[in-house]
Amino acid sequence: MEFPVHGIYPAMLSPMNPDESPNLAAIPTLVEHVLGAGVHGLFVVGTHGEAYALTTQEREAVIAAYVQAVAGHVPVLAGVGAVTTRAALTNLRAAEEAGADGVSVVTPYFISPGQDELYDHFRAIAEATDLPVLLYNLPGRTHVSIAPQTMARLARIDNIVGVKDSSGDLNNTIDYIRLMPDDTAVMNGNDGLICAALSAGATGAVAATADIVPGLLVSLYKSFCAGDLEAAWEAQFRLMPLRRCFALNTVPDPIKEAARTIGLPVGPTARPVGPMSGEAKQRLQQVLGELGLAVQEKGGRAFFQSGTGQSTHRFP
Repeated sequence: MEFPVHGIYPAMLSPMNPDESPNLAAIPTLVEHVLGAGVHGLFVVGTHGEAYALTTQEREAVIAAYVQAVAGHVPVLAGVGAVTTRAALTNLRAAEEAGADGVSVVTPYFISPGQDELYDHFRAIAEATDLPVLLYNLPGRTHVSIAPQTMARLARIDNIVGVKDSSGDLNNTIDYIRLMPDDTAVMNGNDGLICAALSAGATGAVAATADIVPGLLVSLYKSFCAGDLEAAWEAQFRLMPLRRCFALNTVPDPIKEAARTIGLPVGPTARPVGPMSGEAKQRLQQVLGELGLAVQEKGGRAFFQSGTGQSTHRFP
C-alpha cells in the first residue's frame, strides 16, 4: 500500500476490558466510526492508544485487530517507541508481524539522550525495517526534543518519511518544514494548531479529537486544501473547546471519557489514571453537546448523532 503522509489520522484509542486487557472485539466499531468520516489513515498504540499500558503481545494484538478491521481501506501507522533502541526494535518486530503499514517512533523517555544519540537511535530503527517510519516529537511528555537540524539529517534516510510534531511550538514546526527536504512530511500533533500548521506547510494532522469528531477534522482539512480558509478556521475554532478538555484529567482519559459519553465501547483508562471529577464530566458533556453530540438508547442500541457533517452510525 502506498503510504500517504497527509490528511487526518485519528490517534486511535485502545479499548479495554474491565481488567484493562485489550478489548479487541470493540475495535471494528471504532474503525467504522472514523472511516465513515473519510479519515486518511489510523495512528494506533500511541499516547492516546495507551501503548505504555500494553505488553508486547497485547500491543501486537491491538495493531493486528486494527489492521484487520481497516481491511486495507487506509494505512495503519503503529507506534513502536521505547526507552531503549533494543526495546523499540522489539516493538518494531511486533508491528511488522501485526501487518502495520508504517511505524511511528517517539523520542525515548525517562532518559535524556543528546542529539547525536537520538540520530543513532532513529537511524538504527529505520535501517532495521522496510516500512515507512514517521518520527514523533513529544517533548512535553518525553522531555526530549528532536532538534530541527537533527530532523533534517534524519530525513535523508530513505524510509524516514517525516515527523509528527506534538511540541505545540509552531516555531519548531516551521523549522522542521523549512529545513527538511520537500518530499518529507510534517504532521501536526497538536489539535489546536492544525490550521496554523497547515498554513506553514504541514501535510496533515494526527489528532486525538478525531476519535470523537472525525467529520469535523476531515472537513477542516478538506476546506483548507480547497482554499476555503474561512471554513477551515471556523472548523478549527469549533474544535478548540474539545481540545481544551484535555486539561480536565490525565491524558488520555478526557478523550476516552468523551468516547464513553457518546457511546463508543472504549472501556476504562489504565490505572493509575483515575476517573474524572463530576464537575469535569459536566464540562465535557457541555462541550460535546455544543458540538451536537449525544447518545440516545433505542432498542438496546446506542445511536451516535453529530452536527459535524459526518454520517450517523449505529453501533451494536
